[in-house]
Amino acid sequence: MTSAQAQARYPLTQGVNPWLVTVSVMLPTFMEVLDTAIASVALPYIAGSLSATNSEATWVLTSYLVANAVILPASNWFARRFGRKRFLLTCVVIFTIASFFCGAAPSLSVILLARILQGAGGGALQPLSQSILLESFPPAERSLSMAAYGLGIVVAPVLGPTLGGWLTDTFSWRYAFYINIPVGILAVLLIARFVHDPPYIRHAKVGAFDNIGFGLLIVWTGCLQVVLDKGQEDDWFSALWVRWAVAALILALIGWIWRSWSNPRGLVDLHVLKNRNFRTGCFLIALLGMCIYITITILPLYYQEVLGYTAFTAGLVVGPRGIGSIIGSPVIGILGSRLDNRKLLSAGFIGFGLCALFFGTVNLEIGPYTLLLPITLTGFALSFVFVPLATMTTSTLSREEMGNATGLFNMLRNIGGSVGIAMATTALIRRAALHQTNLGANLPPSSAILQQKSAAMAAYLGRHLGYAQGRPGALGTLYRLLGQQSALLAYVDVFRWTALLAFFCAAAVWLFRKPPRHSAPPPGAH
Repeated sequence: MTSAQAQARYPLTQGVNPWLVTVSVMLPTFMEVLDTAIASVALPYIAGSLSATNSEATWVLTSYLVANAVILPASNWFARRFGRKRFLLTCVVIFTIASFFCGAAPSLSVILLARILQGAGGGALQPLSQSILLESFPPAERSLSMAAYGLGIVVAPVLGPTLGGWLTDTFSWRYAFYINIPVGILAVLLIARFVHDPPYIRHAKVGAFDNIGFGLLIVWTGCLQVVLDKGQEDDWFSALWVRWAVAALILALIGWIWRSWSNPRGLVDLHVLKNRNFRTGCFLIALLGMCIYITITILPLYYQEVLGYTAFTAGLVVGPRGIGSIIGSPVIGILGSRLDNRKLLSAGFIGFGLCALFFGTVNLEIGPYTLLLPITLTGFALSFVFVPLATMTTSTLSREEMGNATGLFNMLRNIGGSVGIAMATTALIRRAALHQTNLGANLPPSSAILQQKSAAMAAYLGRHLGYAQGRPGALGTLYRLLGQQSALLAYVDVFRWTALLAFFCAAAVWLFRKPPRHSAPPPGAH
């Protein structure tokens, strides 16, 4: 095929087959989203290696998400100022280098700094990839292109725990970050070869960078995450610093909203929220971020912390979600152009909620295959959520609005995920303490059953450890069982709350206004 024939056949991608563009931009997206979840099963190992608690280890996830969210709204300006291709390549390079420093980190503070840099480098990868894909295919084929994009977004976080667990158990948790290096190099080579900037990007007139808006965004997102991560340790508003941080959060958020609304050349153009479908999509993507990241984070922790599984075994148990997502993505690519996406969205959220409810029935006797079906169905249901949600959210936007809109859309998903992880971590600590108090209240020292069981256990341990160690050993074992049961009930609570959130989302999807099925594309769209 000559250059002129290729240009005529694929005018939107300047003669490059759009599926080659899809592979090129999906690879860094897959890598970036994978890295969000790949460390989830390694958190206990990271905590032990760096002398941190499990609660502090979750900062490895949340610090990444917040840094990721901060750079997302600015991605449109950087893409227009420096060129989308050049900016995308720079982000992949930064992300890859930061991955090395994450793996080589000697302390918690160093890995958090490296994760912030990594999140900043990876923040623009998703909106850039999404906008490139949306502009590489005609409107009639966007559902199919978003299905391919969904493979990177949906499959990566559910395959991450399995891969991360295998790397952690086989080598070290550090290789969960080192694995990004060869993937990043391949992504740079493909992007340099197949991705090109459209004319309106190459000739775009870009104003000055909105330093005030960017600074306010950093302040309110940073305060939000610090409060969510550290507030639990200092009993929330009983600590003076928490009150000051919340005050700074509120003031910075109000200032950022006012700046973004009143300044047409600001970092983010919030006027796009006037679009009903986009406004609804932003609301739902934040809630979806909470649902998916809560599940991705706490399910592997449940298997490791409560049931005592290894990292690889825990990752392997939750791995079937990836199979469900792989099956669901091509199905939704076909159905997305034939059925009302609101029905698909509602079905996906309901399916996810039912699976979360089933997770809420776990006990200490479950085996590795007990949750096989609901875990697989969770991945399948997520395929029915993400792709229609992205399609419906951007269905009534013009081409020129895509960059700004996708940055804001993905920022809210990451903030929702970060808030969800912090809330789930806090709920696990608080609810476990509450359940332990309630269970302990029903086990008074005068209880005949308690005395009988402890005496039998003391006699058994006394024969093996010595008489002097029998009684203390029995009481210690009983206390450990009490803590294990309390932790189990806390996980059950979080799973059930996640199910309620998913059911709420299933109803909220009907706030979308259905776009005309065969209408012309919006002004300015290809």
